[in-house]
Amino acid sequence: MLKEVGENESLDDKKLRQFLFQKNLISNPEIELKISQFSNGYSNLTYLLDLENQSFVLRMPPKGAVKRGHDMSREFKVLSALQNGFNQSPKVYAYCDDNDIIGASFYIMERIEGIILTSKEAYKRKVLPEDFKSIASTWLDLFVDLHNLNYKSLGLSDLGKPDGYVSRQVKTWSKQYYKAATLEIPEADFVVQWMDANQPSHYDHTFIHNDYKYDNVVFKNTDWKEISAILDWEMCTLGDPLMDLGTSLAYWMMPSDGLGSQIIPSPTMMEGNPSREELLNKYANQSNRNVDNFIFYYVYGLFKIAVIVQQIFYRYKLGLTKDEKFAQLDKVCVTFCKMAKQAILKNRIQNYM
Repeated sequence: MLKEVGENESLDDKKLRQFLFQKNLISNPEIELKISQFSNGYSNLTYLLDLENQSFVLRMPPKGAVKRGHDMSREFKVLSALQNGFNQSPKVYAYCDDNDIIGASFYIMERIEGIILTSKEAYKRKVLPEDFKSIASTWLDLFVDLHNLNYKSLGLSDLGKPDGYVSRQVKTWSKQYYKAATLEIPEADFVVQWMDANQPSHYDHTFIHNDYKYDNVVFKNTDWKEISAILDWEMCTLGDPLMDLGTSLAYWMMPSDGLGSQIIPSPTMMEGNPSREELLNKYANQSNRNVDNFIFYYVYGLFKIAVIVQQIFYRYKLGLTKDEKFAQLDKVCVTFCKMAKQAILKNRIQNYM
């Protein structure tokens, strides 16, 4: 989970201590500060700030990132608003847009204690099949609650533009893919054209997270009945909740997913987890939403993952990040594009590879 701060990703601890002091988060700017980095995740950089009797988490964009997808002020605003009506959002303490401190904008939030269920964590804890049923149920229940959030009462009506959301997303992710492409992938071209021709014209809109998966939630304990917090809110907006669900189920890897299940280790592949179809049916029953055209949303989710990893690989290829875990992400992009095409051709969200 934690690692030494990566190359070209170090922070100026003196300036950072001074900032924390100015924001009344510490009482002494000379206090010892230990900085380490969270190793999971491929998006924003996340650091643990350890002081004598307290700790904070710092979030900032990666070097070379486009501000649109890594807007720290927007994320801070959302989390500040959610504190007034959604208990599973981390508390935030301060935002900084002065690039002279650590080289980019950032914000400070609380450290959430609990369990982030990665594959390694699940194996280490020897999570049982019956536990996974409870885990998945808790995870999905909160997902439905999030989509039922009264965002207007929290002052988040201007967070996004729900009208035309699906069309904009298809265009945006397609454009971002071609902008970051490093090789020709025929399956990507096929998927882009298919999504453009098969997108829904009528849909609901709610507050959506856009990255809701096991490694972005913190379970309170091994009873698996309560989630303390949802993490990584940078892509939240107002839009079609089925786009949110499509992304989440695209991340929900199953043993039958072929190469995709080998590339992205996921605790969802372990015995006891419900299938994507079971989760979809449960979501439909709890939310009363029509999911007849869900194949579009699932394909969109697969393609979105492909684009995200391709963008990270593109930054790696340009030398903007040195982490070797990014070196093979172009192959991950190819795999997810192939998965999306097969899902389209067989018109199902599982057992298509």
